Amino acid sequence: MSKTIKPLLVTCAIASFCSFFDITQAVAQSLPPVETQSPTADYKPAFPGQTRAPGAQTKTKLSVNVINHELKQPFALRCLPDGRFLITEKGGTMRILKADGGLDKNIQGLPTVAVGGQGGLLDVNFDASFVKDRTLFWSYSEKVPEGFQLAVATGVLSSDYSRLENVKVIYHAKPAYNGHLQFGSRIVFDKQGNLFVSTGEHGDDEMRVKAQDLNTAIGKVLHITRDGKPVPGGPFSQKAGALPEIYAYGLRNPEGMTMNPNTGELWESEFGPRGGDEINIIRPGKNYGWPVITYGIEYRGVKVGDGIQQKEGMAQPIYYWNPSISPCGITFYTGNLIPEWKGNLFVGALSGSHIIRLIIKDNKIVAEERLLKDKGERWRSLVTGKDGALYGVTDNGNLYKISKL
Repeated sequence: MSKTIKPLLVTCAIASFCSFFDITQAVAQSLPPVETQSPTADYKPAFPGQTRAPGAQTKTKLSVNVINHELKQPFALRCLPDGRFLITEKGGTMRILKADGGLDKNIQGLPTVAVGGQGGLLDVNFDASFVKDRTLFWSYSEKVPEGFQLAVATGVLSSDYSRLENVKVIYHAKPAYNGHLQFGSRIVFDKQGNLFVSTGEHGDDEMRVKAQDLNTAIGKVLHITRDGKPVPGGPFSQKAGALPEIYAYGLRNPEGMTMNPNTGELWESEFGPRGGDEINIIRPGKNYGWPVITYGIEYRGVKVGDGIQQKEGMAQPIYYWNPSISPCGITFYTGNLIPEWKGNLFVGALSGSHIIRLIIKDNKIVAEERLLKDKGERWRSLVTGKDGALYGVTDNGNLYKISKL
């Protein structure tokens, strides 16, 4: 054997052993799945690890504090470039809070919001140009003669951040319906400053099937410009009868959406029926199956449609929960305060009353942790603060700061 080959073989053997050691150590240290209840339906996952991943436990000692307890049904939480917080409340109020949680501004000048059920003032967001132009985009439910529909508006904050100016509605997600259920909705920006907007399918049997129709804007992820026009070159831009702004379809109630900072891909949390809550990676032109395939059942206990979970041409969730945890806002942790959280996905659970931490490897969920179960809160939105802490708002009107002890 040559002198050059022998060291190479030794190096490979050491590398293989180290790789094996790392894997076996990970297996040895993994905890049982955090979900211990029986599923509401005896459906089988499409692949290993699609549900009930091994448990995980944060080693860093955490400090958990409520820094504001006077919010009114908050829906969206964003961290402004200067460290303050921008918050929407479903009743139609947009507020700015100081970095310590104290009230700074009540923003005036919003259009009329149709409040009721799951409708109201919903998401708000801005991109990197905000520091120059103070432009915001937000979504809300509006009343029209045909019923209620999701709208997307834009406006410019005044120099003192107290009022929205030059307000205009740039998009209406049609058709409207006579009800107040499942509007979505989250707004995320692509690298060019265009908007991804998620829309719910409004809940009832007549409307839900439209999630599969490419001539409607409900049950979709839409891709629009800052003027509300379809982004050119969309996956359905050349398909006759299809709305060119549709980016992906077959969604039920996408109440969480965020960009993965490591891959640049769009991730979504799907509020399923009874069971069947999902995490999806949203890719152009993909059909995510609702209401044809689902791992959940109807609230009344019967199967959804034909009761199938897989169908050719329909994308599988990368992860799902059964029974329900009712996922809402999601965010990737991007701070440095808690290094073991870096790149993890955090999911606010409503009926689950906890925050979920998902550890990801190669776009697969490899471990799950449930945090703050003892608080009994419905978590609506989460964000990494400028100080590296994780912040979250709850239906009880609380703003939490979760940091290193």
